[in-house]
Amino acid sequence: MLIVHVHVHVKAESTDAFQTASVENARKSIREPGIARFDVVQQTDDPTRFLLVEVYRDADAPARHKETAHYQIWRDTVAPMMAEPRSSRKYKNVFPEDSGW
Repeated sequence: MLIVHVHVHVKAESTDAFQTASVENARKSIREPGIARFDVVQQTDDPTRFLLVEVYRDADAPARHKETAHYQIWRDTVAPMMAEPRSSRKYKNVFPEDSGW
């Protein structure tokens, strides 16, 4: 399993539009066989900051995800909303060892 945290900082006037676009992308993403979980979370003390928590079943799933139409629509839609470039970090699952995803 591969877990990716995508850190996003959007322009203040774009928070609602970013949230809408990201939730739509997440709804479609969780239907992909390589994705176990896809969360969109918003920072409570700074609503312009979001975290996308993407849990992939295998190392090839992120590349397959980026080939989907819904990801490409999301990427192009949210690009002008960014206050700074998004960043990501990759993690591996330590516990539980077999999460059932």
